[in-house]
Amino acid sequence: MPRRTKIVATIGPASDTPAILADLIGAGMNMARIGLAHGTVEDHLARLGRIRAAAKATGATVGVLADLPGPKVRAAAFPESGTVLTEDELVALAPAARGDTSDGRRIAVEHDNLLVDLRVGDKIALGDGGVELEVESLDGDRAVARVLYGGRLLGSPGVNLPPERFTAEVPTAEDMVLIDAMCDAGVDAIAVSFVRRAEDVAAAKRAAGTGGPMVVAKIETQSAVDDLERIIAESDGVMVARGDLGVRCALEDVPHYQKRIIRVGVAYARPVITATQMLESMVLSPRPTRAEVSDVANAVFDGSSALMLSGETAIGRNPVAAVATMARIAARAEQDFDHNGWGARLGRQQLSESQGADAAIRITTSLSAAAWRAAIEVDAAAIIACTNSGATARAVSRFRPVAPIIAATPSEGTARRLSVAWGIQAIVVARQGSTDDIVWFAVEAAAQQGRVKSGDVVAVLVGSPIEPAPTTDVLRLVRVR
Repeated sequence: MPRRTKIVATIGPASDTPAILADLIGAGMNMARIGLAHGTVEDHLARLGRIRAAAKATGATVGVLADLPGPKVRAAAFPESGTVLTEDELVALAPAARGDTSDGRRIAVEHDNLLVDLRVGDKIALGDGGVELEVESLDGDRAVARVLYGGRLLGSPGVNLPPERFTAEVPTAEDMVLIDAMCDAGVDAIAVSFVRRAEDVAAAKRAAGTGGPMVVAKIETQSAVDDLERIIAESDGVMVARGDLGVRCALEDVPHYQKRIIRVGVAYARPVITATQMLESMVLSPRPTRAEVSDVANAVFDGSSALMLSGETAIGRNPVAAVATMARIAARAEQDFDHNGWGARLGRQQLSESQGADAAIRITTSLSAAAWRAAIEVDAAAIIACTNSGATARAVSRFRPVAPIIAATPSEGTARRLSVAWGIQAIVVARQGSTDDIVWFAVEAAAQQGRVKSGDVVAVLVGSPIEPAPTTDVLRLVRVR
């Protein structure tokens, strides 16, 4: 049986040639991530073009996720050889002036409102969080901080300020420009960085427009955790961004937040991507650590829709091996996944405020539950969800059924967006004019592609193509001829 948990691979200098992109797809990449924090719009569009070309050449359905940079705060450059900060020493922080540099005594921070956003007792992480400071005083034109965890600082490292009081807007003005460019280019999903509240996601969705890409909320701040349900209800997908979450929250809370985010995301039928340091050692090593293997397997057991690779595929020595290794670990974990127990414990699908008043959506969610139960009763070979937007297939996916989920859709864009949803195999079919024809041609297409065979029983979810509002209101059990 095909692997159900999807793989998102970050494309970077180590992986953006046509040959390696094709190999990544062959190894199991379902969605490609383009990080927009580095490079020009032209660079990003060229990379998108190469991904699309590789998918076409391999005949695969591969989605593309564009990850917005969000509010970037950096330190002015340190000396070329770097600077080592030692535990317990004091260092000054001050807003950077033009041409400023940083050293071991004073760090110039490229944020004009630095002293407005800081309070005594605030923790500040530098770079990837390996160096951490605590503010001890605010003295006019500078803050004085004590080094809690030391280390070497190179270049212009990021400065992670307390997000609860960080005054920058999300999405930023730069993010808005990038959203326009990525929407025009036809990306399938946009990830919003440093989300703090549901209104941040709503702003990104307005910018993306109706019929635009999925908007994925990255949960990487305590504020986002505190407003989790509203954020997920507003979003089209969610990412457990464990790296920044571990910097901004207590490290010991992160595994518990991960489980909670996945649970709430699945309750709303949103794809949930678990990200950061999944196979970090494979940036340099040909094999992961035992702890990393356990981490990936546990993310599968938690119910993640997708697992994401970052540096492992963007700058790692062997990106293809990283994807292949993750695919093997996920497939093995799925053998011990409690599919029926998961579905039995799931409960009703949660709806956003606007969805809750929509009878059509309530009907669709109810029929998806009926399809899951019927598939168990008749030992169905597959559940076929006939869908325009992908919502019906995602509603079934939340049950994590034993039976494969086949999404039959007339939209190639919908097929690509479903590449990050758990267990869904999308097939593109011609648009039909009646419910009977939709069912017939969906089953025929699944059989032609070898996904079901003669004699199999399949559960088919479908609605009328002439209804004024899209409603999946028919469940049929069909024996394949």
